[in-house]
Amino acid sequence: MFGNFAHLIPLATAPQGPPKDVPPPTPVNFPRYYPQVQDDQQIASGAEDETPESVVTLLQGIVRPAQLAIAHFEALGVHVVPNATAADLIPDPAYIPDFAAWDELSSDAAHEANENTRVPLVSGNRSPGCNTYLERKRELLFPNETGYRTVRRIQPPKGQSHARLGNCYEFFRQLDMLSNYWDDTSVAEQSAPEGEEEDRDALAARPRRTGAGNQMPPDFRQQMVQTFLKLVAYDFGCNTASARAEPRLHITSRNRGSPRSSYFSSGCTFMYKTPTTREEARAGIVEGPVAAVSARHSTGFSPPPEDPNESSTDPDAVFDLGRELVAALVTAQHRAREGRTEKRIGEGAWWCTKPRWGGGPGGPIGREIEQQTSGDDTLVGDKDAPHPATDAAVAAQAAPAEKPAKVSISSRLASRVSPFGPLPSTRLPEREKESSSGPAKGVKRLKKSGNMAMYDNYRMVRPPALTWDKKAKYAAIGRAAGAEYDDVFVISALYHHISIVRVRVPDQLMAVLEGRAEHEFENGKRSWGKLEVRRSKWFDLFKPEDRVDAMKLVWCMMNWLMRAVPKNEEEKHDADQNQDEKKDTTREKEVNPAAASQDAVEQAKDEAKQEAKDEVKQESVDDKMENA
Repeated sequence: MFGNFAHLIPLATAPQGPPKDVPPPTPVNFPRYYPQVQDDQQIASGAEDETPESVVTLLQGIVRPAQLAIAHFEALGVHVVPNATAADLIPDPAYIPDFAAWDELSSDAAHEANENTRVPLVSGNRSPGCNTYLERKRELLFPNETGYRTVRRIQPPKGQSHARLGNCYEFFRQLDMLSNYWDDTSVAEQSAPEGEEEDRDALAARPRRTGAGNQMPPDFRQQMVQTFLKLVAYDFGCNTASARAEPRLHITSRNRGSPRSSYFSSGCTFMYKTPTTREEARAGIVEGPVAAVSARHSTGFSPPPEDPNESSTDPDAVFDLGRELVAALVTAQHRAREGRTEKRIGEGAWWCTKPRWGGGPGGPIGREIEQQTSGDDTLVGDKDAPHPATDAAVAAQAAPAEKPAKVSISSRLASRVSPFGPLPSTRLPEREKESSSGPAKGVKRLKKSGNMAMYDNYRMVRPPALTWDKKAKYAAIGRAAGAEYDDVFVISALYHHISIVRVRVPDQLMAVLEGRAEHEFENGKRSWGKLEVRRSKWFDLFKPEDRVDAMKLVWCMMNWLMRAVPKNEEEKHDADQNQDEKKDTTREKEVNPAAASQDAVEQAKDEAKQEAKDEVKQESVDDKMENA
């Protein structure tokens, strides 16, 4: 009917330029705080004739993030090595594949050599080979505009077909969302030659920034990093997932009285080993963590110095390094829980067992005071209590005047005497039962809450709730057997860049932070040496070459962490653990001689009982021989 007026409706035209009122771009400046430690046994802070201040006490003095200072990193012995290569990050270079040789393989040659390039994993499967690597590389090398065309469903240029993104489709979709807030650094600003009009589809496929980088929701960066890591981690039997409980670094001080426990929270996520059975997968059981992912929304770093290796004491850079270290220490603490059981904070302490108010019963609190004043049994302000003005009306409706009961047809039939015997009993409908026995229509039933009252819950004296994940099998996957440290990998993300960080966490440092170490300092020096941090360069995910290099580094990291540990190495590690347990038992006996003497007495009693049994057996044998 309106076909004759179609020529009057203007066609939709593509934008001829960038959108208007676009805020200025957010500058990209990376944190460059690189603390250095000259010696592993550097003298701790404090005079030589005085006992240095405990690192746990120093950390527990932090109340606000702005209080984090350089002194805290010096107390921990943080040593940062920037711009580390793959050989510097991976503890054993033998697990770094020969990517240069893989790049020269053709499609047929890669298919034939694929099985020879796969190595056994700790899960019992085999790692991906060169064929998978070349496939991921080909997908990541697609230009961003080509990926945006496929994601936005825009027709390809004439004479070309749609790009097959394959596994990278979700990655380009997340990258397209980031291009609304960040300038695409892979392409320069291009304009059509004079006298020529640019294709409408080309304009629609070109990334256009509409907001500033500091306005981007933090979830966009987190999802992009997880999608990128999944391209490699999924083939190694791992996946990234958020922790069910808030990641916390628990620290405990060894005071003379009762130990003081506190924690630092972290917004990191973890990479877990996926279960191998269907039942565990349905139950949501995970194993690990294997590594940590720390995506931060900070954008206010100061401009870098002229020397790229020069350290800067910018407060934002200092705080950013602290967030990375907390993520690494939380991961190391979770990995160290393998074979251990959770102990509640304050279990057996006086403040978790003795009543408050000096042991007295205490008095009314809150609305209980109003309850005593009014003399009403119902708690004032209770959500389940009826309103006072409507008490009489509700009571009148709940108890109506007595009326002659109506006899239903079914009851009349049941009361009649039949020549064929009694009729089968009939049941009243549910609605009829409710109307005859329940309250009248229009009256709301007052539900009684089954939850404990807030005040009674406050009066209960008990330790804090458990913090371990019940569906997580904590394990130090990829840890070197027999080592006194744990190499923790953190995938750090800022802006639209990622960096791989390896933190070597000594076991002695974790024992000091958890309050299990007997001696924190030895001759005024740190007993754990230093906390070494090695960081790779920042890879720009907008640039195809950078994301391929980042994929190679993630591949090396997963190849090392998910490796299959040889049996002889496991046996050696078990023997070292048994030897350490014996040393701990001997040390406990030396520290607590009363317990050691009691154990000796019990052992002597057992030996005496065994000797008595042997004597009785020998006498019975002698009697039998004499009788014979």
